[in-house]
Amino acid sequence: MFDYLIVGAGFAGSVLAERLASQSGKRILLLDKRPHIAGNMYDHYDDAGILVHKYGPHIFHTNSRDVFDYLSQFTAWRPYEHRVRASVDGQLVPLPINLDTINQLYGLQLTGLEVAGFLAERAEPTAQVRTSEDVVVGKVGRELYEKFFRGYTRKQWGLDPSELDAAVTARVPTRTNRDDRYFTDTYQAMPRHGYTRLFERMLAHPGISVMLNTDFRDVDGMIPYRELIYTGPVDAFFDHRYGALPYRSLEFRFETLDRAQSQSVGTVNYPNEHPYTRITEFKHLTGQEHAKTSVVYEIPRAEGDPYYPIPRPENAALYRRYRALAETTAGVRFVGRLANYQYLNMDQVVAQALKVHRDIVARDAAAHPTAMPPSRRAAQSPGHSDQSGATPDPLAGRAEGTVLTDSLPRGAEVVHQEEFLGRSAVGGDN
Repeated sequence: MFDYLIVGAGFAGSVLAERLASQSGKRILLLDKRPHIAGNMYDHYDDAGILVHKYGPHIFHTNSRDVFDYLSQFTAWRPYEHRVRASVDGQLVPLPINLDTINQLYGLQLTGLEVAGFLAERAEPTAQVRTSEDVVVGKVGRELYEKFFRGYTRKQWGLDPSELDAAVTARVPTRTNRDDRYFTDTYQAMPRHGYTRLFERMLAHPGISVMLNTDFRDVDGMIPYRELIYTGPVDAFFDHRYGALPYRSLEFRFETLDRAQSQSVGTVNYPNEHPYTRITEFKHLTGQEHAKTSVVYEIPRAEGDPYYPIPRPENAALYRRYRALAETTAGVRFVGRLANYQYLNMDQVVAQALKVHRDIVARDAAAHPTAMPPSRRAAQSPGHSDQSGATPDPLAGRAEGTVLTDSLPRGAEVVHQEEFLGRSAVGGDN
């Protein structure tokens, strides 16, 4: 019997699998309906041999030393500070808006103090901030709002900023200096050999088995486990009992160009007339040297894989009904973005998973204050019955990291831990 069945092999599920196996001595079955691990962070080498992110660019940044140190167990890092330009009025200008953005856009030579006054003169603050439009217009005025934010937001969300919660743009900075970094976190870096390799190393533990191409519903009831950790959409877990939680999705169009570089920075935003929101050139992110380059266009869609919870009051109210169900469902922990209907950065998901593991450890210690430490449990023979009289382990005598396959659904792929380090994305270390 597995101690935990974990649904979803992204950061939430994989971090918990690794912690529960390596620190708590648990036997884990991690499954994912996709044909690969790493969730939306999955990267691979395209036909040209260029490392690309299948589900759009993922740039790692965090202020958490704990998160950075934890992930550093599984990867070396390439220092990288992401920079973005916005295509506005026929020019590529820095984003977030900074001193150079204003000077370039308006042909001025303002200083930092002067640009602060320039923005203050145009700002239209409102007494009660309710919407995304209120936030941006209150900071930079209506003209810059129209140039940079309104069109982009309407494409991204399918809604006007006046219809979206203020939280969508509340964290958008405006700078009066020349700092053109998109993020200002203490730790900004990319996994040196890619995200997939990081996940391979994270999951290379003998207590972890992985099943790919497998929907949780197809195996629930077939494989015995004690507790469930679910990182998928919370509404799907409950069969959409109260209706579907609304999401925005994305279409990714990849293109390989017969030149070494396509754009001057990692990402260029297109807030206005173009159907796509941004183009990212991966070699900026990865540091790979190659005679060609690959880019991805992001086109927001109403249908498809769930990426962005739509922040509107009625959606938050619907989620609260599902959260109430989740809180009363015994033996299941709901972790991660989809399970909590919340947009979270990668580091936030990792931090949440680490906290859930600490909570589990504290719960188990309180319930069994004299419990055998993991190292001693691991030394016991398979199938050992504890003093509680638990049912003998049906996998007794089998090697750790194996899965019974005689009753699995067609197409399910079992990947054992020893395969991970040998299953690098095509092309080896770049």
